[in-house]
Amino acid sequence: MGVSALKWQGWLVGLVTIAGLLVFAPLGLYVWASGGEPQQAPPRAAVEDVRVTGCRVDPASRRVSAAVEAAGRAEGAGAYVVTVEFRDRAEADPGRRAAQALVRIPGVAPGATEYAEAVGPVWPVATVPWCGVAGAEFTPATPAPGVP
Repeated sequence: MGVSALKWQGWLVGLVTIAGLLVFAPLGLYVWASGGEPQQAPPRAAVEDVRVTGCRVDPASRRVSAAVEAAGRAEGAGAYVVTVEFRDRAEADPGRRAAQALVRIPGVAPGATEYAEAVGPVWPVATVPWCGVAGAEFTPATPAPGVP
């Protein structure tokens, strides 16, 4: 008693169908579960929007000051609070705490660049200062009442 070729073809089609389901069903479930819509990127850190563009010692007061620049975000206007650090070298010394100053940069519109100056401590004579961003926070502007 022999098995016909048609019967073997039926079994082969059934096995290929089951194998295809085992391979492509998880992929289909993954696409379905992801919602099919592109996900928004997480907001970038505020420290990426700010930088120190200058560092100098005022000859009259001997205080060190840093010029700070903030670039506006695409998601809307807001304000930055930047922590500027003043050291005598670029590498941080783990045993010493560096002097810091806060500077607020309000009203930064999307695509705009705003500037501020952070004033630090009295600086020792014959020492070159290093100024850098130690941290930054962005606060979105709240719309005026009645404005959506």
